[in-house]
Amino acid sequence: MDTISILAALDENYLPQLQVMITSLYMNNPGERVRLYLLYSSIPEQKLAAVKKQCDSIEYAFYPILVDGDLFLGVPVTKQYPREMYYRLLASRLLPDTVERVIYLDPDILVINPLRPLWELEMEGKLFAAAAHTGKTELANRVNRVRLGSNSDYYNSGVLLMDLAAGRREIRPEEIFQFVKEHGKELFLPDQDLLNAMYGERILPLDDALWNYDARNYNNYLLHSAGTCDLRWVMEHTVILHFCGKAKPWKPGYIYRFGMLYQHYAQMTRRLWPSAELGS
Repeated sequence: MDTISILAALDENYLPQLQVMITSLYMNNPGERVRLYLLYSSIPEQKLAAVKKQCDSIEYAFYPILVDGDLFLGVPVTKQYPREMYYRLLASRLLPDTVERVIYLDPDILVINPLRPLWELEMEGKLFAAAAHTGKTELANRVNRVRLGSNSDYYNSGVLLMDLAAGRREIRPEEIFQFVKEHGKELFLPDQDLLNAMYGERILPLDDALWNYDARNYNNYLLHSAGTCDLRWVMEHTVILHFCGKAKPWKPGYIYRFGMLYQHYAQMTRRLWPSAELGS
């Protein structure tokens, strides 16, 4: 089997969550070979070393890539629009040309079943494969078609299967930067809005219950599936569990159903890699 390529793009504040995600990926994908690419702008070497140590111990290849700031000279960059927001859309330009396909994952994710079916998915000529979120899509579609001038569903950018070879042909950084200059005030979730506004019609839809399950919305999934997508179904079928929104399971007061599952993988990370800086 060929090696699965994973992409993350983050700052040092999310490295602990990246390590928990790696743990979940490893535990639920036994025998898989994985390459992990990390796009970053300013993470101390000692913090990267902890991730490398974890990857080395499970025989995952780890490739941290420091993104050249000169690429973003004159580009709209603010607190709301940090450089990192561009990285996933520019992955085809920032990753080595030898990487033709990659799965981008936000760090606030657990991988709880085999990822290979997504890796081997036929993309039907699209640039990306992504999911819109069940129960929110109908309203979001209507609002965002007007707001962004889009004719497609509103896709979540936290899980993306990317055809990088096609992206090198079709995605032009200067067009992305120009769009932000002209429409910056209209972007509520900048990276996600950019994905949908510019490439919505070049996205292959994924089933979010399988590939980008919003951990806040258990009741919505249960209702929309007429009771099928219960906890047992999620544990047996859902591959990517995404802790979307401001509430996070590593912060105090998390109330949603899958918080204890996240704590399980955080504890396994502490147990297997005591040097991981996950907090208490």
